[in-house]
Amino acid sequence: MKVEMKSGKRFAVTFFLLMSAAGAQAQLYKSTGPDGKVTYSDTPPAKGNVTQQKAAAGTGDSGDGLPYELALAVKNNPVTLYSSDKCTPCDDGRKMLNQRGIPFSEKTVKSNEDIAALRKITSANDLPVLTVGRSKESGFSDSAWGTALTAAGYPEKNYLPKTYRNAAPVAAAPAPSLPNKTTAPAANGANNGDALPAAGNAPPGFRF
Repeated sequence: MKVEMKSGKRFAVTFFLLMSAAGAQAQLYKSTGPDGKVTYSDTPPAKGNVTQQKAAAGTGDSGDGLPYELALAVKNNPVTLYSSDKCTPCDDGRKMLNQRGIPFSEKTVKSNEDIAALRKITSANDLPVLTVGRSKESGFSDSAWGTALTAAGYPEKNYLPKTYRNAAPVAAAPAPSLPNKTTAPAANGANNGDALPAAGNAPPGFRF
């Protein structure tokens, strides 16, 4: 795909059309030929002096193939979903993020260590919890989550490449290292007040 131009007016119009048509390409090359003509191409020119190289509009610089607007939102305001097993609101929230085309990481809350990790993020007792940059949403709300995502710069339509896949969920807290000695269980089944009893399928101290 090449286009040649001489005048400034033709340059402005043709360059805009070229950028629109080359949205799926990663690089745009500018070269000057022996006759002084300027050429823009999505492939490196075989001849001529290459004077400039630009990332084409609509392509992220992160190498993950995300459109520019989406890649910028991910960089500035990453999204994390805190979820748990057998949690219908968590499933609804995950579905909403996928349908809107939001790249996100998911952290599961199952153990007391996971709960402690989540407590560093929020003191709310509702799952799921969504973080969008510094913004936090407790419990699933389609409208509240949508507003937070839009405010963070995420497109309202799904522009994710069809081949994109989010990473598999991981525990909210890293797996603890194995102790050198076996710790004796607490006397009388006491839990030292670390967590409230579980409610239904929710982790101790939380509700869906």
